[in-house]
Amino acid sequence: MDVGRKDWEWPIVTNFEKHNERVALLRTIPYEITAPVHEPATTARQGKALSVNISNGGILILMDQAPPVEQVLKVYVPTPTAVAETPTLAEVRWTRKIPFGQNNGAGPYFVGLKFMF
Repeated sequence: MDVGRKDWEWPIVTNFEKHNERVALLRTIPYEITAPVHEPATTARQGKALSVNISNGGILILMDQAPPVEQVLKVYVPTPTAVAETPTLAEVRWTRKIPFGQNNGAGPYFVGLKFMF
């Protein structure tokens, strides 16, 4: 790993007002990408991500790809009962590559999603 790389240098937030409602949630989250932002109606792409935390406004997930900002995903948010998952539309607000793993541009990536109401 190149120690001089800037991939891991993210701004540090000292004001936690927007973050105090987040709850840790480590679960597998199925998702669907139905129509990429830059392409008209294509077939749905499906995958699985790992959720990190969740709030009323959004969810932080770990993915093996970085979807474009403003991409809409259908995420299946887990519910207290193991048999039910609630499909929810969410918009990609930001992505950050984790600076370890494969060096060929593949993930993993943190992906911040905002729920669409």
